[in-house]
Parts: sequence; C-alpha cells; structure tokens
Amino acid sequence: MAELTTSEKSGKRGTLKRHHPRIDFTAMVDLAFLLITFFILTTSLIKPKAMDLAMPVHGAPPGGDAASRTMTICLGKNNQVLWYLGLPDRPLVQPTIVNYSKNGLRAAIINNERRVLKNTGKTLLVILKPSAHSLYDNLVNSLDELNITSVESYGIADISPKDIEMLKQKDAY
Repeated sequence: MAELTTSEKSGKRGTLKRHHPRIDFTAMVDLAFLLITFFILTTSLIKPKAMDLAMPVHGAPPGGDAASRTMTICLGKNNQVLWYLGLPDRPLVQPTIVNYSKNGLRAAIINNERRVLKNTGKTLLVILKPSAHSLYDNLVNSLDELNITSVESYGIADISPKDIEMLKQKDAY
C-alpha cells in the first residue's frame, strides 16, 4: 500500500512538517509477475527442426546389387554437382555436371530413381560427397532435394581421390 509518513522538525520559525512519501511496490511486483506468467503460458515455444540422418556403419559391406542402384553426388565448387550411377571405376551412367535447380539435381535424382526401380525393382541409394571447395549451403540444398524427391536411403561420406579426379576433369574442383 502507498503510505505517507510525516516527520516533525522544529526550527527558529516554528514547527515545520515535511511529508516524505513511502511507496509500497507490492502491487506492482504482483502485476509484473502476473504479466510474466501470462506471456510464458500464452507464448508458443519454437520446436526444434532437425533432419533425420542415418550414417552407415564404418566398413560394413554393401549388398550384392548395391552398386547398380547407388547414385553418388559429389559437391564441387561454384554450386556445381557431379553425379554418376554405379561405382567410380565403372559408372553405369557417365559422370555429369548439373546445378541445384529443379531441372538439374532434382531431375537427375528423379530420373535415376525411375531407372533403378525399373531395372532392379528396388529403391535408389544416394551417397553425398562434399568436396573441400563446396559450401555448407550446397550440402543443405542437396539434402533438401533428397527430401523433396522422397529418397529414403542416403548417406554422407568423405570424398575419394577418384571422385576428386572426376571433379577436376569436369573443372568443378
């Protein structure tokens, strides 16, 4: 509560009364805590958004027909992507440079999904290999394209010397 206290002083001219207000802040503190409680309870908390990523076990041998349904995506410099189907020594589809547009990487993923499903009856496996000259944004864009095209099996691996050689041949390293 707000209170006023008075003190009396006597001087040469007589008694002088001064009023020194004393303010009780209890109600204001109560109001502040009520407002804080209101805003905490009515605010929707931001839920963390994370992408599920399952990494393969180191040294685990792939299945027998895994090479025929594996698409390797190598991330190069200047927002360029090199992709091929099969093994680096014996690719089933020659290495091709594309960009991150829907007519580039997305179209390549969709076409290879159809080709693998038609030839093997199984789903496509994708391996992302970022190079030293690629940007983090390129990796995120590639993962976005895999989510857009509904690729179920993909992983991120270190780039091999053979992949670096292919990127250099295509002037993307």
